[in-house]
Amino acid sequence: MRKKTNILILLVGFILGAMVSICGSVLAEKETAVSSKSEDTQTLPFEELRTFTEIFGRIKQDYVEPVSDKKLLEDAIRGMLSGLDPHSAYLADEEYKELQEGTTGQFGGLGIEVGMENGFVKVVSPIDDTPAQKAGIKAGDLIVRLDDKPVKGMTLGDAVKIMRGEPGSQIVLTVIREGAEAPLKFEITRDIIKVKSVKSRLLEKGYGYLRISSFQSGTGESLVEAVDELKKENEAPLKGVILDLRNNPGGVLNAAVDVSDAFIQSGLIVYTEGRIKNSEMRFNATPDDIIDGAPIVVLINGGSASASEIVAGALQDHKRAIIMGEKSFGKGSVQTILPTSNGGAVKLTTARYFTPSGRSIQAEGIEPDVTLARVKLETLEKAKFESIKEADLSGHLSNGNGDKKKSEDNDKSDDDDKDADGNEADVEIRDYPLHEALNLLKGVSILKSR
Repeated sequence: MRKKTNILILLVGFILGAMVSICGSVLAEKETAVSSKSEDTQTLPFEELRTFTEIFGRIKQDYVEPVSDKKLLEDAIRGMLSGLDPHSAYLADEEYKELQEGTTGQFGGLGIEVGMENGFVKVVSPIDDTPAQKAGIKAGDLIVRLDDKPVKGMTLGDAVKIMRGEPGSQIVLTVIREGAEAPLKFEITRDIIKVKSVKSRLLEKGYGYLRISSFQSGTGESLVEAVDELKKENEAPLKGVILDLRNNPGGVLNAAVDVSDAFIQSGLIVYTEGRIKNSEMRFNATPDDIIDGAPIVVLINGGSASASEIVAGALQDHKRAIIMGEKSFGKGSVQTILPTSNGGAVKLTTARYFTPSGRSIQAEGIEPDVTLARVKLETLEKAKFESIKEADLSGHLSNGNGDKKKSEDNDKSDDDDKDADGNEADVEIRDYPLHEALNLLKGVSILKSR
């Protein structure tokens, strides 16, 4: 038995060595072509490979329970990717399918965008009108237990798999929330999550409200339809629009481009830069503005990430909108999904994106033109909550501009548009940022009409 194991270890080492040799040769040729002097392409990590095969062998021979080769190698791949940055990951076949379902707007589960931080699950943002959001889960919550199972030691994929479960079944999330005196428990009933990415209504005659909760493949189309409906309801051209991107965790890059393009008539929307040629992309606006130049106020907060920041940054750089609220999350990296031969995929960070003026917001975020202090009209609120940002995640990418400054702002308003009546009194009482945005929009509209 030991002889077979030793042969297997040698075989693994040989295969890994051969693979690295081939990759090293290819990279070395590319290096010569581009006159790069990277040491990584000139030397092969024989010592590290020897260490890997040694540890592989120790686990096979000495671990308290038998472990399959498949599990060991898959775990090694997961570790290799998770060590790069918080957004690179290996997706097994089921996880890959779930990701594909998520971008189309329907999937089963609780309705939260999550990430991993220091071995625990962090809530980036609850999705509008989902079981998690209705139960009171907030951006920045740290999930430490799923039912009776501690999260520590789980992979993000394992945790997501437990949270998704069967629609109609229940799960108890134990959450640590900054400012709370003790862990909080939320009993949540799983459901089929049908995310309507765009919601709209008239706040007052002439003033429209557009809420984008996430960026999906059809978000741009839905936005245009929503604006058409507002125009019909208003029975006249709109005087101004509020675009609410608060607690929007992002999504599909092309959807962010489509939304930006709807309001910008010409010029650059966003561009990306990476190490390989096909990671360099530029997206330009096409003619037409769906609201004919009417003023826009964009609401953001610390839960506004990725695609949300692309839209806010593009509209800000083109001076097409006033950005209002709190500094955004600061996720300025692009992930590419690379399918693998076993039915899974690698989600790999391949580029940083930049706003039209050349700003990288990685680990920095979008600074609002008008900053709003966090206001919470609740008597039970005991402490100001400082939300998690991209810059706080372990192993996050550097900014790329040489600026190492760490984000310091507090954020993540958990207020959202629940004032179903749509009148200004409800906006003022329930949603202070929205009330202030409407006042600002009216002022800009009046000045523009003179």
